[in-house]
Amino acid sequence: MKILIVADEESKYIWDHFDPARFKDVELILSCGDLKASYLSYLVSMIHAPLFYVHGNHDTTYGQMPPEGCDCIEDRLVTFKGLRILGLGGSFRYSPGEHQYKERQMRWRIAKQKPKLWLKGGVDLLVTHAPAYKLGDGEDLCHRGFESFVSFLDQYRPRYMVHGHQHLNYGRNARVRQYKDT
Repeated sequence: MKILIVADEESKYIWDHFDPARFKDVELILSCGDLKASYLSYLVSMIHAPLFYVHGNHDTTYGQMPPEGCDCIEDRLVTFKGLRILGLGGSFRYSPGEHQYKERQMRWRIAKQKPKLWLKGGVDLLVTHAPAYKLGDGEDLCHRGFESFVSFLDQYRPRYMVHGHQHLNYGRNARVRQYKDT
């Protein structure tokens, strides 16, 4: 399955120079947060594939104006063409605001997913905004990853985890990492 994954920065390749032929095989779009609602609505209307999203720490206007034609998978386990996908958005709490969590809050959000994970037989793809602790995160509090995500990877062993929050211009050049079976 071909999946387009977007996060944090709008791509001029898509936004300004859209060519439908480049995206004809895309079956699913995933947003890992911090993108304008209008951009997500544009993607789903131009690519004609379902778009699932989680919130980033800057997605504060979605409550008043959510992305049209898109599905929020925040704290949900959804199945798409046999692929079990869990969404856990937000970042580590660094200031007052929406979509920011303390470690214990994220651990509680994960604990509430256990019945769904058991009923569905696990998860194939974890979609987050923040990275896992020491797996592509930053040194500052704002960009710190969640230790509970590492525990989640250890326990549920999804095939993939995708996240945003860490832009390539932050000096994080490694885009793909292997952690055990994930």
